[in-house]
Amino acid sequence: MSRGKIKIRKIDNTTARQVTFSKRRKGLFKKAEELAILCDAQVGVIVSSSTGKLYEHSSNRCRSIL
Repeated sequence: MSRGKIKIRKIDNTTARQVTFSKRRKGLFKKAEELAILCDAQVGVIVSSSTGKLYEHSSNRCRSIL
C-alpha cells in the first residue's frame, strides 16, 4: 500500500509548519549522512528556517576540511 500524493504548497498553520520543518530537516540530515557513508562522499548541508535560525550538518570527513 502506498501513500497518496500531496500537493506541495506552504503550510498555513504555523505549528504544523514548524513540526513538518523539524521532521523533514532530520530526514534530510539522515539522508545526507547515508550518502556520505555509502558513496564515500563529503556532504555538507545548511538549512535556514523561516525564523532565520541556521542548522548545519556535515559528514565526518567534511568537518576535518572545514
